[in-house]
Amino acid sequence: MKKITYNSKLVTDFLDELFDAILLLKDREECYRFFEDICTIKELQAISQRLQVAKLLRADKTYHEVEKITGASTATISRVNKCLLYGADGYNIILDRIDKMEGESK
Repeated sequence: MKKITYNSKLVTDFLDELFDAILLLKDREECYRFFEDICTIKELQAISQRLQVAKLLRADKTYHEVEKITGASTATISRVNKCLLYGADGYNIILDRIDKMEGESK
């Protein structure tokens, strides 16, 4: 697989192999199968919750609204918000693609 050009402090051979494996998944069912094996239920719930928090923050929801909708703590909401504003742009990349996909399906 192609080496990344993004300068992350997290880059390791193990993470490269994990991300390469994720990129090989073909559909939602394969994602469920793989992630159910590799993550705990709590880890999956936490990751999916963070994505929903990011989506709601980008939709200009308040912390209170986000907390009520997702059940996320204000600490989690704050951390996700910092990532949206100052992070590696990962949330924005995927949320832009989701927005584009949802726009095309309308």
